[in-house]
Amino acid sequence: MVQKLLMIALFVALTVSIGVACRHKAKNVGDFVLGGRNVGPWLTAFAYGTSYFSSVVFIGYAGQFGWNFGIAATWIGIGNALIGSLLAWVLLGRRTRLMTMHYESATMPDFFGKRFRSPALRTVSSAVIFVFLVPYSASVYKGLSELFAMSFGIDFAFCVIGIALLTTAYVVLGGYTATAVNDLVQGFIMIGGIVLVVLSVLGGKGGFSAAVTALSKIPSPAAPGLEGALVSFFGPSPVELAGVVLLTSLGTWGLPQMIHKFYTIKNDRAIRAGTVISTVFALIIAGGSYFMGAFGRLYYEPANGAVDFDSVVPAMLEHSLPDLLIGVVLILVLSASMSTLSSLVITSSSTFTLDFLGGVIGKGPGPRKQVALIKGLCACFVLLSALIALNPNSLITTLMSLSWGALAGSFLGPFLYGLFWKGTTPAAVWASIITGIGITGGNLVLHFASPTMAGAIAIVASLFVVPAVSLITPKLPAEPVEEAFACYDQAVTVTHRVVLGEAEKETTTLY
Repeated sequence: MVQKLLMIALFVALTVSIGVACRHKAKNVGDFVLGGRNVGPWLTAFAYGTSYFSSVVFIGYAGQFGWNFGIAATWIGIGNALIGSLLAWVLLGRRTRLMTMHYESATMPDFFGKRFRSPALRTVSSAVIFVFLVPYSASVYKGLSELFAMSFGIDFAFCVIGIALLTTAYVVLGGYTATAVNDLVQGFIMIGGIVLVVLSVLGGKGGFSAAVTALSKIPSPAAPGLEGALVSFFGPSPVELAGVVLLTSLGTWGLPQMIHKFYTIKNDRAIRAGTVISTVFALIIAGGSYFMGAFGRLYYEPANGAVDFDSVVPAMLEHSLPDLLIGVVLILVLSASMSTLSSLVITSSSTFTLDFLGGVIGKGPGPRKQVALIKGLCACFVLLSALIALNPNSLITTLMSLSWGALAGSFLGPFLYGLFWKGTTPAAVWASIITGIGITGGNLVLHFASPTMAGAIAIVASLFVVPAVSLITPKLPAEPVEEAFACYDQAVTVTHRVVLGEAEKETTTLY
């Protein structure tokens, strides 16, 4: 207990110290929200990765889908790395940085408002973001607090309150720069921690071969006729597995807290380096988490036949790790969760201040008051999230699936096509928002699919709704659209020698 408490105390002291050290870099909105658009590859890549993976993945998703799919759950981590990180950086990184800089946009709603010439879109999308980021933040608190309650025997509510206070402290102190520096430190902790955990979980059952052999003997209710379903290539439920991959991988393309990282990156060189770093990071963290979760059935015994998925991973750790390694895992999960929470808090509060209030009351608060108001809303957002997390009946994966499905289902199509296709129309953006919220919200009432599958359906639907509606609705004026897309190219005059002996000629070339 002393060792664990000492490790937690050191982590808290380091986190708050970074916030204090970075406070002078968060004096205006641009610095507080975007880090001055001058963030290097390592900070941006780790900020992206640590915002991506939190206690939701390590505790909730690894526990539930490792239990359901067995070793095939590792495909979720591979999809997160290749689709959610590599492809996202390649397709969205540079274009997001250039077009948001062209519009001088600090948030996704502001980009929508300027790109589609619709102040109403800016206001409504900011409200959607604030509302649906709250359950995601609550799922992070819940996952982290489950582990702390197991490790220290502390009441769950006190865990939630303590984590909320710590998050508020260093975000309010240092803004985006503090979160990015903390993300770098926390990212390295996560890498080391996940490697130790996977080795310990396998070692607790006699090594890799022995653990896989034991898992192969356990029947899966999802595939009663398939012997060894939990160690098969695509697991007992390939369709459900594909839905989770889509939700957790493609979904990142439409999440404002993820896209926000591309706003801040420094230059093309940083984007190229960040692509590699974030992909490797995702492969280690997500792949390791889901692979570890596959062996949950070897450690967790359901009470009266009912599986509490949020307790699977804590039970694994309690039975397979010595106290010192449990302390390492606590720091690992705390690191992952703090970085995700800080990203959610900054995204939601800045969006509400700059876009919602600005759209509802005109000019909004003056520049001097904006930073103070954003900081105040940070605290409010944390409070709302903590209150939802205190509900014992809320399942981690349900909260996250609702949030990701509604947000990515609303914004993925409009943002992606808005960056690449001049023919995207405002009506298509409205249609995507209605579709995304309609599918995920309707599923809460009609229960036509699992929350994860409903989220995946909403995301895929967004990719089809936007072009379909754009083809039959009025287009934007050509001139502002052409001007926006011109930001990707720059006319440069170069001098080159054509033929030896002739005069040099000047030629204008587009790059």
